[in-house]
Amino acid sequence: MKIAVVGVSGLVGQTMLKVLKERSFPVTELLAVASVRSEGKEISFMEKKYKIISIEEAVKQAPDIAFFSAGSTVSLEWAPVFAKNGTRVIDNSSAWRMNPDIPLVIPEVNGQIIKDDNMIIANPNCSTIQLLMVMAPLHRRFNIKRLVVSTYQSVTGTGTKAVKQMEDEMKGLQPEMVYPYRIFSNCLPHCDEFMDNAYSKEEMKLVNETRKILNDQNIRVTATAVRVPVTGGHSESVNAEFATVVNAEDARQVLSQTQGVTVLDEPLNNTYPMPYFSKDKDEVFVGRIREDYSMDNSLNLWIVADNIRKGAATNAIQIGEEIIRH
Repeated sequence: MKIAVVGVSGLVGQTMLKVLKERSFPVTELLAVASVRSEGKEISFMEKKYKIISIEEAVKQAPDIAFFSAGSTVSLEWAPVFAKNGTRVIDNSSAWRMNPDIPLVIPEVNGQIIKDDNMIIANPNCSTIQLLMVMAPLHRRFNIKRLVVSTYQSVTGTGTKAVKQMEDEMKGLQPEMVYPYRIFSNCLPHCDEFMDNAYSKEEMKLVNETRKILNDQNIRVTATAVRVPVTGGHSESVNAEFATVVNAEDARQVLSQTQGVTVLDEPLNNTYPMPYFSKDKDEVFVGRIREDYSMDNSLNLWIVADNIRKGAATNAIQIGEEIIRH
């Protein structure tokens, strides 16, 4: 297959190349696409060198699938152009997620909704993916009424410039500021832009994407998203209220049988998920599963995943695999 990776020079784009190789995705020809400032540079894939080309040139070459990770502005302009030219687009930005005509897909959760005529498919937000990898099987069994989510999100979610800011601060250098404040030795209750309702866009993504993916507008969701000075992955503290009786052991049993989820839940042995352990892994890790004694039929959970892999690149490649299976 002829495959395009749009935004190939970024963190997610580079990880997409790694995942394509690791999962033996059937790439017979690669189109490496990035912005004008990267055009002509070389990248390596499967022991071959590829020159970065423009997005206009990539359209002309009519790839079978285009993986987009170049931001919403690029996706809004170019995804329809590729689609009109017969290319299936898998988009990692927020551009198409809430479009009612565009499927928003986590393959293990709702991969069956992909249809042959879906030319653009949206990859959910990284925080939503790891949340629903755990909560979707629990929802099917116990019926979620309400979720309260607090996120602890890696600087890698903002990109290479944010990682550079933190690293410079660690060295005592004056960094180029990506965040409004220092991030090293700090936590910022500020992920993405703030909206008129005083929530950030990241927080509202968790609300809206959860309802769309689970196909249930009655689930009540509220979130607080925090940026923390780590690079391994995102963490989430989740309080979940269910419509039916649930206990921690039943939840562990359901999750231990869920594809793509690993239960690490022996706190007395210091066994619990951490971003330090999730880095470069595709599983979503869950632990600290316990009953909430302040509310009937409620659980507390701690969920961790590598936001660049399952939270972005790996999920996109898995969507590509679903397309091939179709």
